[in-house]
Amino acid sequence: MAQYTKRVTTSELNRVFSEATERHHAPLFQGRRVKFYYATQVGTKPPTFVIFTNRPEGIHFSYERYLVNSFREAFGFTGTPLRLMFRGRER
Repeated sequence: MAQYTKRVTTSELNRVFSEATERHHAPLFQGRRVKFYYATQVGTKPPTFVIFTNRPEGIHFSYERYLVNSFREAFGFTGTPLRLMFRGRER
């Protein structure tokens, strides 16, 4: 239950997120690289994260699963569903 309501600081989340994206880059989408800007936690029950990117439609489900598994390993979210939402950056 504690994992279901757990909050992660934005700085710690972005450190883990940056390491994960450097370790394994997102695949190309329509011949262009998907760029990630930052991630933030927007809710609990279940833990929900928003990731800002230049091409949210270009994130393959397998890469989303890779990010979820990276967050689980780093923050101990075992047995808890995680939600990731990808948004384009406002200009």
